[in-house]
Amino acid sequence: MVKIFTNPDSLNHFAAEKFIEIGIEAIEKCGKFTVALAGGSTPTSLYQLLTAEEFRSQIDWSKVFFFFGDERNVLPDREESNFRMAFENLFEPVQIAESQIFRWQTELENEYEIAADYQEKIKEFFDLKENEFPRFDLILLGIGDDGHTASLFPFTEALGETGKIAAANWVEKLQTHRLTFTFTTINNASNVMFLARGAAKAEVLREVLEGDSQPKKLPAQNVQLKNGSLLWLLDEKAAHNLQ
Repeated sequence: MVKIFTNPDSLNHFAAEKFIEIGIEAIEKCGKFTVALAGGSTPTSLYQLLTAEEFRSQIDWSKVFFFFGDERNVLPDREESNFRMAFENLFEPVQIAESQIFRWQTELENEYEIAADYQEKIKEFFDLKENEFPRFDLILLGIGDDGHTASLFPFTEALGETGKIAAANWVEKLQTHRLTFTFTTINNASNVMFLARGAAKAEVLREVLEGDSQPKKLPAQNVQLKNGSLLWLLDEKAAHNLQ
């Protein structure tokens, strides 16, 4: 489903309401809410909004467990770190306990070790058997103007990874490894919510949502949930080219 909003503020408000709604339902059903956060600039204002009293007071934060759909291979105190962005804008203001935050252990330095360690932590948390995948209550995603999502970039090796929960993905144009959930993990979620705003995203969104199927060139097209709800939240500028 695609929902279009007149401005980023109304988009964020709806996203915050949806976050709380999914969270309350998960806590009622399972006693906990598991959410994988997105990095980058777009979700920052959503995280800030969740700390406002209107939303903060609605959910039992002690039962929310946070993961990250992807991460840059930098230390957690670096400005580029997705963890640091979430810590400053959400975890610290809401006083989330360290035991509820599962971040990529980038201190390990070797990207393959980091990915393997994250996979093991997720398996342990979800009590998974061999070849099972976690079922996150909510995964938040963004989209790059090249069609990438999480750190699954066009024509990269991890696009075809089906056996792992998490992977180290070499991105040639950035000359670096990125750390990311695989599409198998993303597509096993109960809910996935894409957030996209701004005119720079208009053309790629038209290609992804209305263009031909080119999953290697446009990785976001690979997000097709097995048994869950997929929601695209766009502001009018981002949706400008859609029919």
